Amino acid sequence: MMAAPSALESRITSTPSQIGATRSTTGTYGVAGVSSVVGAGLVASAAFGRRSAKQSRQRGVVSMAARGGESYDSLVKDLQELVKTKQCGPILIRLSWHDAGVFSDGKLKGGCPNAAMRFTDAGEGTFGANAGLPDVALGLLKPITEKYVPSVIGHADLWTLAANVAIKEMGGPDIKTRFGRKDAESSSDSVESQVGRLPDGDKEIDHLREIFHPKGFDDKDIVALSGAHTVGKCHLDRSGFDGAWTEEPLKFDNTYFKELKDTRTSWDCLEMLEKEYSEDKTEKGNPQFKSGSGTIMLISDLALLKDSAFKKHVETYAKDQD
Repeated sequence: MMAAPSALESRITSTPSQIGATRSTTGTYGVAGVSSVVGAGLVASAAFGRRSAKQSRQRGVVSMAARGGESYDSLVKDLQELVKTKQCGPILIRLSWHDAGVFSDGKLKGGCPNAAMRFTDAGEGTFGANAGLPDVALGLLKPITEKYVPSVIGHADLWTLAANVAIKEMGGPDIKTRFGRKDAESSSDSVESQVGRLPDGDKEIDHLREIFHPKGFDDKDIVALSGAHTVGKCHLDRSGFDGAWTEEPLKFDNTYFKELKDTRTSWDCLEMLEKEYSEDKTEKGNPQFKSGSGTIMLISDLALLKDSAFKKHVETYAKDQD
């Protein structure tokens, strides 16, 4: 599969990802916007791993199995069917990513995957960066939530499992899910703000480091996480950006890195393999880059090519998705 999971698999064993989604013109649920810049995966486990002792994580794995193998197998099958029929893999990844991505251990502290977004009176359920998640994503999951929560699984664990199932269904790796997250009891269990915790798509390298280094990720990890943009798309009404990064936004592979590879870092005209990306501005006035086929790149995507510490990893992942 693509570089993002395999690059960090030894450190992180659960997944999350992309940003606000709504129904697209092709009938798929995709990425709505920017905070998904390093979307997919792996921050949920990072946050969870830092909040839980090794023994607690092991107990989480055991407790899920103890609740009944048949129930768990049925849950996974229902999630697989949801992803196939609704083509909603990207937004499920984004849901889990944004649940966990608020974690920080820098100037800002705390934050964890606790499903606080299901409360919309205040807190994370009202963050602009989470647009589309409390309504679209949780609406898609509602039948499964009502069937399995809390008898088989908690909300936060379900969101992480759903993301991992989505990644596999879209062609990605089979990522082991650890269980045992504690669900928020109200919106008061949210972090104070998205600012300084979730990334923006119109920012460059310094911003990415400021957001992700406090989460425990280095430059290589940031590039790997950015590869989540191989699936999903931006939606104008949520992020202000518009378009998919790749020709096949429901295929989880390393195409995103191939699109970036061989790009000239001049802002005038960006030649990416057989495509040519030029400066563009959406109807909302947001700057982005668009190819003749309609695929896009954000400033934060192209920033990965402007620093040699990032670019070398882009080139590595473009050559080999494993």
